[in-house]
Amino acid sequence: MTGYIHSVETMGLVDGPGVRTVVFLQGCPLRCQYCHNPDTWTPQLGTARTVDDLVKQLVRMKPYFKSSGGGVTFSGGEPLLQADFVTACMKALKHHGIHTCLDTSGSVVGDFTDLLSQTDLILYDCKHPDPEGYHQLTAGKLSVTEGFLQQAQDAGIPLWIRHVVVPGITDGDAHMAQLQTYINRLFHVEKVELLPYHMLGHSKYQNLNIPEPLADTPAMDKARCSQLQTTYFR
Repeated sequence: MTGYIHSVETMGLVDGPGVRTVVFLQGCPLRCQYCHNPDTWTPQLGTARTVDDLVKQLVRMKPYFKSSGGGVTFSGGEPLLQADFVTACMKALKHHGIHTCLDTSGSVVGDFTDLLSQTDLILYDCKHPDPEGYHQLTAGKLSVTEGFLQQAQDAGIPLWIRHVVVPGITDGDAHMAQLQTYINRLFHVEKVELLPYHMLGHSKYQNLNIPEPLADTPAMDKARCSQLQTTYFR
């Protein structure tokens, strides 16, 4: 089986517990205004890799995973677009005793029972708690991601929830209160992380010659983001 990979990052420290290798899969159905990886949108731009080839690379890092409580995180793009490939990779990794993590926005319709059966942890990218706000921010539908989220809830998989805080869009107290209410109804939540919007993807839009929706939006003040974290998600 073949999948399309954007890149593979070794020794990652922010995409799940411990030292991790992060596999960034190519392709994404959303067009988030704050996206800093527009180069992952189109599936055809990825590098074709077989399950066996990729897993061989990932298993080499097992000593680092074992000593740190780490593992492999499948991110994107949106990994659910290549669910069969990710499932096959995870099954092979589990055979080697490696912890698996799925970093997803849940923005794909489907039955993900097999994939979730191989997933130890989900990093759930919570874009927006309101259907209208979600669509304005991502051009997608909140109902789709909630369909995936319900499957994850039924499977009882631990969640680390992450939310990007964008100046003038998702940084207000009313928004945070709404987000808090949305998250409080969920089960198996181990952590909530507010991530400050940054401008590291600015050059990518220029290189791809595509418009950048938030080109004039400044980076989120980290102190303010930390304050919101403490106030709403201690």
